[in-house]
Amino acid sequence: MSKRRASRVAQASPRNPFTRAAWLWIAGAIVTVIAVLAIKSGSTTNVPARPTTAAAELTFGATLPNASTAPSGPPPQGMVWIPGGEFSMGAADPMGSDRNAVGMQATDDSRPIHRVYVDGFWMDATEVTNAQFAAFVNATGYVTVAEKTPRAEDFPGAPPENLVAGSVVFSPPDHAVALDNHYVWWAYVKHADWRHPLGPQSSIAGQEKFPVVHVAYEDALAYATWAGKRLPTEAEWEFAARGGLSGQIYPWGNEFRPNGTWMANSHQGHFPDRDAGEDTFAGLAPVSSFPANGYGLFDVAGNVWEWVSDWYRPDYYSELAAAGGIARNPQGPSSSYDPAEPNEKKRVHRGGSFLCTDQYCSRYMVGTRGQGDVGIGANHLGFRCVKPAE
Repeated sequence: MSKRRASRVAQASPRNPFTRAAWLWIAGAIVTVIAVLAIKSGSTTNVPARPTTAAAELTFGATLPNASTAPSGPPPQGMVWIPGGEFSMGAADPMGSDRNAVGMQATDDSRPIHRVYVDGFWMDATEVTNAQFAAFVNATGYVTVAEKTPRAEDFPGAPPENLVAGSVVFSPPDHAVALDNHYVWWAYVKHADWRHPLGPQSSIAGQEKFPVVHVAYEDALAYATWAGKRLPTEAEWEFAARGGLSGQIYPWGNEFRPNGTWMANSHQGHFPDRDAGEDTFAGLAPVSSFPANGYGLFDVAGNVWEWVSDWYRPDYYSELAAAGGIARNPQGPSSSYDPAEPNEKKRVHRGGSFLCTDQYCSRYMVGTRGQGDVGIGANHLGFRCVKPAE
């Protein structure tokens, strides 16, 4: 790959320009880097928002949960009942500090608002933890994508010295930088994986209750299958994350910090060089460190992004809205398409991460979407599972 091509790949998408092929192409395996699930705008001030979206595109109807109660019998361990029902899906215009160019851009692929119905289901109250994933690995001997040496035949032309097991790690600079070059704060680190989230010298000892990270889509799917569960659809995830509310910006309402309370693990200070940890955590937090939403789900905003089962297309919501009526249990588009990288296979991510901030991401807003190459993980990407009613 030419230097020009590598640069284009690194900066192509405002949400997730990273692909497994990209870092293997770029000389110097530890040097390659791109910002996963982040937008390019460097605005830190409340600038005039773009023109107001058409009213029809922003109409939120009431959430109408199913009246039926949870199935009889004890709930599956660690799961909560999500009643399902009808709701308006998509992103509201941001308010407060998120109402700037960054926050508005975060809604670009989350319109128009459209009505959706989902059946009831069980959902993990928290993101899958290191302890839970370790139990799976110990029982099955499973090896994650990040732990496998990439094969030359899968990445033709990649320098042999770059074909090294590893994953992508947030590596903040020690000084303020312009926000137009993702290479400055992301690094591909040899032998970084779920057991070694920051690299081979790091460990998850004492972090059993932290969310597992560095999981590619197939890793999350393998765990879900072993556990007798599955990954949620994007519609299921959003219905659950809204917690019974309708048209709110965050899973808990329209104020980012109601009564001064931190509600999610996000980035404070100055991005990307300094996370002030005002919410108690600079980086990942143990699951359930912040208040649950109305359905008893923790960390559906911030902490780590979460895989869902839908293929990613930025025009999918337009297709559903154009069909009219209520989309019942939508499963996502039949294939992936990102105009910035049309040859990459991408699934949707939801929820934002500890790196989200009104300076650069804002995708802790409940209706917004992320996306990523199915073959790669990072140290701010995890998942949770669902199980149908029986």
